[in-house]
Amino acid sequence: MQFGVFDHIEPQQDMSLQRSYELRLEQIERLDEAGFYAYHLAEHHTPAIHSLAPSQNVFLAAVSQRTTNLRFGPCVYVLPLHHPLRLIEEISMLDNLSGGRMEIGVGRGGVMEAYFWGQEADSETNHARYRETLEIIRQGMSNDVLDYQGQFHSFDDLPMRLHPIQKPYPPMWYMRNAETAAIEGMNTVIVGTIETLATEVKRYREVWAREHGEGAPTAQGAEPKIGLVVHMVVAETDEEAIHIATPSWEAYRWNLAAPRRLEAEKRGMVDFAQDTKDGSFGFSGQRPAGLPQRELRRDIEAELERFDKQKNSADPTRLGGVALAGSPASVREYMEEYIATGANYFVCSFQWGSISHDHAMQSIELFTKEVMPHYTAKVTA
Repeated sequence: MQFGVFDHIEPQQDMSLQRSYELRLEQIERLDEAGFYAYHLAEHHTPAIHSLAPSQNVFLAAVSQRTTNLRFGPCVYVLPLHHPLRLIEEISMLDNLSGGRMEIGVGRGGVMEAYFWGQEADSETNHARYRETLEIIRQGMSNDVLDYQGQFHSFDDLPMRLHPIQKPYPPMWYMRNAETAAIEGMNTVIVGTIETLATEVKRYREVWAREHGEGAPTAQGAEPKIGLVVHMVVAETDEEAIHIATPSWEAYRWNLAAPRRLEAEKRGMVDFAQDTKDGSFGFSGQRPAGLPQRELRRDIEAELERFDKQKNSADPTRLGGVALAGSPASVREYMEEYIATGANYFVCSFQWGSISHDHAMQSIELFTKEVMPHYTAKVTA
């Protein structure tokens, strides 16, 4: 089992932006020392407020200089919002600045952010921009010349002066949909519950074998990774962890969904403020035609609904499938269930909602000292 961290860098009450960055970089230095595989950073833009690092590459450049072994990258780049040449150049810079530790997550994002960026706010065009940008960056990172004619971009034998260290390009990730990730030959991080993780692992590996061959490696020659984001609080006792996590979830709920919904309602943007007919929330828009079906809704509202249905579970440490609060012993119990799903990557989220830096560091220390060694010893022996 390898371990990663997924992060939004949410705002903290009465904390300056500068201080938020300083403290998060302190955390990341500790993750580097503790042996985590990678740090994955989300991309969100105004009117969302739950990400203080909308320009991931700027923050990740600092990460590249504050760490030695930890890999890092976006999870995900919202590709329709990026110019592909700029991405090729900046990915190449980051991979070289870090000595080859870059990971690339990609996705199409939601149509609401596209609207505020002045782009076409429909899912089909949004998806077409995603597909074209992905194709261009793959070609540009792995060739000396870029020759491409598309719907949004055209390049005529353009020299590619910068290249990443990793060949043909850094490892790629797709979040939320295991089938799409497997078809594309990417690692994946899903968002959901541990109850659905086993199903997703099975589906991912079946599709991977069908598309690439049984036991086939990624383009970089590694075993493909699949994991689940687990929002967690680890404390000396279950009671202490639950006390910290419960109000933090309410802050997380607000940060994740409310500001965008309120902005949509204020502007009369009913397409974004209401559920769409296929069950996906308006931030994302209708699901483009021809994509692999999702077994479950994976939008923001569905994530919150799953938590609400499960937070009164008989096990008080299981604050729904997306949050875990407990002592190291309770977390190890959860880990045994996680391993049984067949997943090979465990993705922690240590600071979310109103969780303070000190509480996040407490969780990191307890997790790295009293949980991780039980599951990494075989790898390091």
